[in-house]
Amino acid sequence: MARRREHTLEQIREMVLNAAENIIVQEGIDALTVRRIAADIGYTVGSIYMVFANTQELFLHINGRTLDQLTQQLQDIPATDSLELRIKTLTSNYLEYASANLSRWRLLFQPGLVDHTQLPVWYKQKIQLMFDPIEALFGQLSTDIEDAQTQLAAKTLWCGVHGICTMTLGGNLGPVGLISTETAVHLLVDNFIQGWRR
Repeated sequence: MARRREHTLEQIREMVLNAAENIIVQEGIDALTVRRIAADIGYTVGSIYMVFANTQELFLHINGRTLDQLTQQLQDIPATDSLELRIKTLTSNYLEYASANLSRWRLLFQPGLVDHTQLPVWYKQKIQLMFDPIEALFGQLSTDIEDAQTQLAAKTLWCGVHGICTMTLGGNLGPVGLISTETAVHLLVDNFIQGWRR
């Protein structure tokens, strides 16, 4: 077993996060425990609590990395497309990320792991960065509407898209009579934008 002097606290922290991500990706959320992480990196459980105060802080930092990846993918849209098409591309990118990174995406919304009423400032900032692209596009759709209303509209649409995404990845879209996820999302976007522009 490795000794603490072999790595700095920052290095141990990085090792913990990397090991946690590997476990989540390869085996799913249920396999992720502090004891398992410690075994994978060759340190004691106590060493992990030297770099993370508790499991909630650990999960927050894992999710923070996921938010960084998701934000990067959401920003990958052609600037030459129409506003409507760019919004649709954003939604498609979100669905693609969730589908390709299912366990990491699910951990973002896993109940009971994180107290969402007491999120640290840095985490809230990462959440906002994820919303920035779609809020900016909504601002361009209607330049005469207050920023607060634009932000509310963008996040409301995103919640709808997330709902369709959740049902799709849970295998529950077909039973309600919807076959194509993309068709459902684009219909939602089209109708929402039409209503927003009135």
